[in-house]
Amino acid sequence: MKRVLITQETVRHVIHGGDVSLERHHFFFRQGCRLLLLLLLTVSVYVSANTATLPDDPFGSVDASLPHDPYENWNRKVFVFNETLDAWILKPVATGYRAVTPRFLRTGVRNFFSNLGEISNFTNNLLQAKPVPAGKDAVRFTLNTTLGVLGVFDLATPLGLQKSEEDFGQTLNVWGVPEGPYLVLPFLGGHNLTHTLGLPIDYYLNPMYHIEDPLIFYSLGSLFVVQRRTDLLEAEKLIQGDRYSFIRDTYLQRRLFLINDGKMVSDPFLEDDDFDFDDDDFAY
Repeated sequence: MKRVLITQETVRHVIHGGDVSLERHHFFFRQGCRLLLLLLLTVSVYVSANTATLPDDPFGSVDASLPHDPYENWNRKVFVFNETLDAWILKPVATGYRAVTPRFLRTGVRNFFSNLGEISNFTNNLLQAKPVPAGKDAVRFTLNTTLGVLGVFDLATPLGLQKSEEDFGQTLNVWGVPEGPYLVLPFLGGHNLTHTLGLPIDYYLNPMYHIEDPLIFYSLGSLFVVQRRTDLLEAEKLIQGDRYSFIRDTYLQRRLFLINDGKMVSDPFLEDDDFDFDDDDFAY
């Protein structure tokens, strides 16, 4: 019987379909992502330069009465596009994923991806001149990566090492860069301007970006997106009224909370002059 030597290159040639290899697709995909991020940065900078004056807009896309969302008309169009993709593709996949995977497995997946974000948390805490939180991030990453089996098990939180939630957009805000207007981006959803500007930096800080093997890269990327969408299945049941406004306002409130590290700067309810009480009002 004639023996046939099957080399690794032969297997890859057969699996990936002749001359067009998966590595080549992976290369063009990464280049496309870089061009997309560069485009987002260009658009964001342009919007930032023109938002302060809010010039007259014959198409009605600018609303000066909404300082945090002057481009609501445009944002709503992109929002509808994203919601359509979600309803037809992402949400059904996330629902199926939750149905077939046990809770402990989903928790492990969530912990794994959360652990990869510790590098961004550490870097941005240092850039914000917060060495103590940065030290906690470093300890969390080391502990969970080693004893926690690449972050699948979160051993740091029970020890009192709470996870930070930092990104480069918050770093810009801490050093005086205004938050900017609310923008809804295709596929990425709604972010304020500085959050958008920080996305390429945070993406680069994530170890997944530097994975060279295309199979691992696409597999982890897909799992990350599905897991993130699965985590929102229960939360979206709380949405009431206009879906766009609810999601936008929730995002902006949470963003302010993160920028101020959970410190309440002001409370509109307590500062409202219409509510003027004294001790007699509560006597009975």
